[in-house]
Amino acid sequence: MRVVSEFSKDGIRVSVFSWNNKYLLKYELGPMEQTFKIPETDILEESDLNSFYQGEFFDQVTLRFKEMGESFQKQIENL
Repeated sequence: MRVVSEFSKDGIRVSVFSWNNKYLLKYELGPMEQTFKIPETDILEESDLNSFYQGEFFDQVTLRFKEMGESFQKQIENL
């Protein structure tokens, strides 16, 4: 597995890996993570991955973390 890049944006840690002819985009926030697998054949240049770190896609990742966090907190409170 090759590390393509790692950085943080808006408190979310973003790690990009190249593995098994796929790019793995891993977003982490606290105890939660989201991973997306993209075939390398769908990406012409690694710079094309930048579209996954901004705009509507990144906004949806952020919203999903909010929803995940709320669900997780409710479940912890019900233990």
